[in-house]
Amino acid sequence: MNYDEHVLAGIVTYPIAILILSTLDFRLGLPLDLTFMAMSLGYAFYVLGSDLPDLDHPDALIHRVAKPFVSVAVGISAFMNLGPALHLAPDPAVNLALAWSVAALAAVVAWNLFKVLMPNHRGVVHSSVFAAVYALLAFAIVRFGFDMSAGEALFVASASFLGYNLHLVLDKSLKMT
Repeated sequence: MNYDEHVLAGIVTYPIAILILSTLDFRLGLPLDLTFMAMSLGYAFYVLGSDLPDLDHPDALIHRVAKPFVSVAVGISAFMNLGPALHLAPDPAVNLALAWSVAALAAVVAWNLFKVLMPNHRGVVHSSVFAAVYALLAFAIVRFGFDMSAGEALFVASASFLGYNLHLVLDKSLKMT
């Protein structure tokens, strides 16, 4: 499957994920909070997860988008953490430019590390272990980044896990045919 097919599969199968997760909540009492915001973020994380395993494919759109995003995030982090300590010149404008130069260097290093550290296609990233890592990351982002309740974060994490595994199931089912 390609990018469009994986993402469209994520878009149209989200109601099945809602059925599964709401059943776990309503019938089994799992502490999931199905608020509008949790279901909306769950949708976004589910659909993103439906293509995320292709992160390890250098020609995949998700790979080409993630690499600069990660690089810029590393650069921003380097600026935030190292920038204030750089006072090499008496001119604040020069110090600011130097701090962003260090940030740009960190971003270039991250760009190259991304290429080096990314495993081969259909390697470890194409596994339920990484689905669990993605779910934990989604939980942390929603719980602490968006300051949502644990139940809402658990819902988003569960949706993330299901969306990621949707990709794996689709890859396996098409491989069998």
